Amino acid sequence: MTEMQKLYILVPLAPLFGAILAGLFGKVIGRAGAHVVTILGVATAFVLSVIIFKDVMAGNVFNGTLYTWATSGDLTLEVGFLIDQLTVMMMLVVTFVSLMVHIYTIGYMSEDPGYQRFFSYISLFTFSMLMLVMSNNFLQLFFGWEAVGLVSYLLIGFWYTRPTAIFANMKAFLVNRVGDFGFLLGIGLVAGFAGTLNYAEVFAKAPELLEMTVPATGWPMITAICIGLFIGAMGKSAQVPLHVWLPDSMEGPTPISALIHAATMVTAGIFMVARMSPLFELSETALSFVLCIGATTALFMGFLGIIQNDIKRVVAYSTLSQLGYMTVALGVSAYSAAVFHLMTHAFFKALLFLGAGSVIIGMHHDQDMRNMGGLWKYMPITWITSLIGSLALIGFPFLSGFYSKDSIIEAVAVSHIAGSGYAYFCVIVGVFVTAFYSFRMYFLVFHGKERFGQAHGHDHDDHHADAHADEHHDDDHHDEHHHGLAPGQKPHESPWVVTLPLVLLAIPSMLVGFYTIEPMLFGGYFEGVIHIAEHHPAMEELAHEFHGAAAMAIHGFTSLPFFLAMGGVALAWLFYMVVPAVPAAIMRVCKPIYVLLENKYYFDKINEAVFAGGARLLGRGLWKVGDQGIIDGIVVNGSAKTVGWIAQLTKLFQTGHIYQYAFSMIIGVFVLLTFWFSRG
Repeated sequence: MTEMQKLYILVPLAPLFGAILAGLFGKVIGRAGAHVVTILGVATAFVLSVIIFKDVMAGNVFNGTLYTWATSGDLTLEVGFLIDQLTVMMMLVVTFVSLMVHIYTIGYMSEDPGYQRFFSYISLFTFSMLMLVMSNNFLQLFFGWEAVGLVSYLLIGFWYTRPTAIFANMKAFLVNRVGDFGFLLGIGLVAGFAGTLNYAEVFAKAPELLEMTVPATGWPMITAICIGLFIGAMGKSAQVPLHVWLPDSMEGPTPISALIHAATMVTAGIFMVARMSPLFELSETALSFVLCIGATTALFMGFLGIIQNDIKRVVAYSTLSQLGYMTVALGVSAYSAAVFHLMTHAFFKALLFLGAGSVIIGMHHDQDMRNMGGLWKYMPITWITSLIGSLALIGFPFLSGFYSKDSIIEAVAVSHIAGSGYAYFCVIVGVFVTAFYSFRMYFLVFHGKERFGQAHGHDHDDHHADAHADEHHDDDHHDEHHHGLAPGQKPHESPWVVTLPLVLLAIPSMLVGFYTIEPMLFGGYFEGVIHIAEHHPAMEELAHEFHGAAAMAIHGFTSLPFFLAMGGVALAWLFYMVVPAVPAAIMRVCKPIYVLLENKYYFDKINEAVFAGGARLLGRGLWKVGDQGIIDGIVVNGSAKTVGWIAQLTKLFQTGHIYQYAFSMIIGVFVLLTFWFSRG
């Protein structure tokens, strides 16, 4: 094993070691010990990722097996790493954002009794995600896939005394099982018909898979594999209709909202489809399916962000919408644009989530934006960094989000894949919607009239217990059951362990797009990693129009997306700063639309009635008919009754009278003789 291979192994193992120490020996090492070992583990992974990145840039890619787990016939089940340009980019993003979240957690969770457990979980999450992105085969990919799902279940339900948190983590777990069923089918088809689970070997056999059909159906094999794999991505990356778990996962503490929804778990599906580009490029049907699902998510989830009053839920719906943009890019074969947006989005979305958490700390755990306003005076660092995050999110020229978002919109505009017209409409209207809800949140929180520290009538029923923090988790020592600022209290800036990650995330949110767009989209960065068919020219056409990052940003000031974004900002300013009576009036006039959005398009109600109701009906049927009727009624009680009936019958012949026994013997002899003669 070479020195570099030892470093590869150390990257996921360092966070795992920290997680084990904090989890199993948390009481021994104490709070400080727990955060030191986990931060050290993730920091080690980050530094090693930088070293490996430099090595890959020097041309040293690695694809090899480290350990053979089992062999079954021709199929080998292995643990192996694929270290190339896509992998190292993901490793850097995952370890950096995770490191920021670890540092931030020291301040955010300072009062929580589950402090060591929380650090153990987030470190374990980082290990799982690294195993997923570094894998070179489907088995290890599936291991990482399921491991991030399991740890996210533990994190979403971290405050397990809250019924809403338990409901949310159960929902996330079950919805992801639906997606994983499709994912497993896709992997099963690969194993069955390609005869291997190794990426490189599967990609080499892709032309053979193109000629095959799924037995007994006549479906093209490659399309079935790609759609199966993408259904897995729909669950993890929260695409319609498997998106319902993500907004509810806000029940977990804010640091994990940043970790799950920014750099890691939800982008696993996007990463996986980009990795599988040699397969997806062979199926127009699968690409169209990906495109339409992504476009629907991008627009319709954005609409839901407009009516939210919980600060974390607004950011959650913006995550859903941005994941839709990434999926759209995958659908038009702009894989590099999708992965580029994944990277830029990771920084500014983590920044927005952690900024929201900082506001929640300053507001003494009140999450309702209707009780905020004018916070810029009291929380200057949180204010400036949140403004940078919001501008990056709406795609303001020169900021990171602009480069990735505009590239996706341009790629859709020049695409000829079925559904691209619909997708273009969704992503372009989505620009306006994104700007509107982002700056609605920004103005309500940081500007306008101060609405905190007074008796208010918002009971927050509409968002479960979202706006009520766990009683353990309270830095307001005056009143353990009080959440929100008391009359006369003022918000305060968060401690440095909270504001430092905000500043460190704001820097890449501003700069990373400018410096990386050329190599990642139009240079040779993804050469040999992402494969695009000749008849999918979206990225080629973009390259012809690209004349440098600065020129693109300057041109951005005259483009349609910029005017739409500015229109959204202006409308938000008008509605929430100048004439706040207007939104309430519009809500009254458009009551049916508001009710539709408030009920989240009734997805939850349909799932509750059809799937949960169907499962309950099936369960009741199995209980009544199967358990009580067949098993208890026929098998258990029935056999007892049969034995009793036979006993009653034999009792008639066991009287103790000799003449009755003699008579029985004569009858028996008569029957035997009759039987004997009849055969003769």
